[in-house]
Amino acid sequence: MTTTPPAPSRRSLLRALAALPASAVALGGFPGLLGTAAAAVPASGSATRYTIVPFLDSDDGTVNVYQSDDATDFRLVQASAYTPPANRIRDASLFRHTDGYYYLTYTTHTWQDVSTTIGFARSSDRVTWTFLYDYAVPLANLSRAWAPEWFVDADGSVNVIVSCSTTDDEWIFTPYLLTATDAALTAWSSPVALAGLGSNHIDTFVVRTGSTYHAFTKNETAKYIEYATASKLTGPYTISRTGDWAGWGSYREGPALVQLDNGAWRIFFDGYGDGNYYYSDSYDTFATWSAPKALPGISGTARHFTVIKETVSGGASLTRNATGSFRSANYPTRYWEERSALLDLPVVTASSATADKQAATFTVVAGLADAGGYSFRDASGNYLRHYGFRGRFDASDGTTAFAKDATFIARAGSATGSVRFESYNYPGYYLRHYDYQLRVDRSDGTDLFRQDSSFVPVAPWA
Repeated sequence: MTTTPPAPSRRSLLRALAALPASAVALGGFPGLLGTAAAAVPASGSATRYTIVPFLDSDDGTVNVYQSDDATDFRLVQASAYTPPANRIRDASLFRHTDGYYYLTYTTHTWQDVSTTIGFARSSDRVTWTFLYDYAVPLANLSRAWAPEWFVDADGSVNVIVSCSTTDDEWIFTPYLLTATDAALTAWSSPVALAGLGSNHIDTFVVRTGSTYHAFTKNETAKYIEYATASKLTGPYTISRTGDWAGWGSYREGPALVQLDNGAWRIFFDGYGDGNYYYSDSYDTFATWSAPKALPGISGTARHFTVIKETVSGGASLTRNATGSFRSANYPTRYWEERSALLDLPVVTASSATADKQAATFTVVAGLADAGGYSFRDASGNYLRHYGFRGRFDASDGTTAFAKDATFIARAGSATGSVRFESYNYPGYYLRHYDYQLRVDRSDGTDLFRQDSSFVPVAPWA
């Protein structure tokens, strides 16, 4: 672990240092999302793919591309995937247009410099990018246009929400809406301020559920991410949650949301005060949130990013209503076996006792909480579920809580033909072996964890 202090926010010292030369604040970023998102476990033969395109804490002249199948464990797809022909690339926001291309919009200058343009680039594969143009935001006396964010509304309109300040006070930002007036995304409407949010709000991220627009925006004075709602994209918004209302702490910025396969909403944000990048989940449409956790692998490396979710071909699948056994991908003589109602990983061979072979054989059925997932029954009809994060078998009590505990989402494993089983109600947590016991643990982003949580479906032992 590095002992180097984390880079400060691009705005954490702005008010205090407004009269001084810029020297201590690093420009972060601000992610993006389509206006609405659907939640569903991918069908057999398909997989979920989350993509982010952050710039690095150590380099704001280029961006990397990472992807994940669970919105927790992001893996590098392409380093230095895009470098603009001039200036910088920060706060890159990503979406996929109806023409099939992926588009980036981004901040074009460091925070120290006047920055009156936002950049645009395009890619057919998320890896190879082509510069399109820098767009001069047509706002009188503009000083800085930062953190442009895509928003695609339910009517298909493509918008960018950009935080702008004027020369009257270059450190007071207001969110403005630009709407594309052509399908090629080369012409834009005049900027319209999002009513109700007011000045000194930055990094405004909007999602829509039903007829309600939900805005997550950083109050630059208080250093907290606030929450507001409106019935129109342009507002007026009513800010209803301020301070540390969600338990995320202060000195947080760059919120971005995506809906997970189990229906929960996940927010990502930059904890620039401590150098970490965090996520937190909500199951009640933004009223309450889980305790924030640092993203494994890329926390402290990646800066503000967009998260987009797609369903792609491939993915892991199992035959339902069939019996089978499950072999460890990295300990190929060891198999799932029920012992004293707990799930362990002992050695099972052809010479093993019949009782051991029967205890190492399970029936795969549709997920109790979501038919797109999977549940596992033993010979007596009890279901595999996590309890105290330990894998164990219990009779179903018919409750929603039990159904969720006993449902797993199949993700591709670390080896060909292997599968990882993500907990349905603890996204990012997987069945894995530890001391040859099966438990549900949070991914730490390492290859070893992926191997320990990968299992190969094989013919039943009994």
